[in-house]
Amino acid sequence: MIGVLALQGDVREHRRALESVGARTRLVRCVEELAGLDGIVLPGGESTTMVNLAASFGLLDPLRHAIHAGLAAYGSCAGMILLADRVCDGVPGQPTVGGLDITVRRNAFGRQVESFERDLPMTGVAGPPVHGVFIRAPWVESVGPGVVVLAQVSDPSGADRIVAVQQGALLATSFHPELTGDLRVHEYFLNVVRAEPGWSQAPGRRLSKGA
Repeated sequence: MIGVLALQGDVREHRRALESVGARTRLVRCVEELAGLDGIVLPGGESTTMVNLAASFGLLDPLRHAIHAGLAAYGSCAGMILLADRVCDGVPGQPTVGGLDITVRRNAFGRQVESFERDLPMTGVAGPPVHGVFIRAPWVESVGPGVVVLAQVSDPSGADRIVAVQQGALLATSFHPELTGDLRVHEYFLNVVRAEPGWSQAPGRRLSKGA
């Protein structure tokens, strides 16, 4: 059972991709809907809007607790920002969900008009390069020792920038695979979920109402 944080952003697209690769899904808008999940997707959208809505709905702290307690999570674009422990060029004092030992720069590749698409090899994803859609995309400035870099692309200056990472059961991409019809990144995430001890079944880790 994979939840999709359904406060704002590419919710429908992620849900469709997950169900296409065999997952059961649940929209997550309140604390009770975290219970029993095996993983959760934090979609692309607007990171400050999502985090503010999560806080308003009383969901931010329980979501943070769940992910730090072992709930597998995948964040695309804005979702990457939410999962990052550190954010550059964010709103002063902007909270995140955290969990990924990375520093992310918001809107690093430029404004909406500077959005682009690129084919890129991604470690762990077999077959041809993944087609990445980058929309006001962040990039990863630095990673901690436990983080694996899965993909990089060149910025306009020619410098290689990190755009996909994994740390244990946490996965994040700067790009939007849910917009391309290529299901391999979602399949990769389901394999991450299956490889991890089930958070929803682990003793002492089930989130109760009001936790």
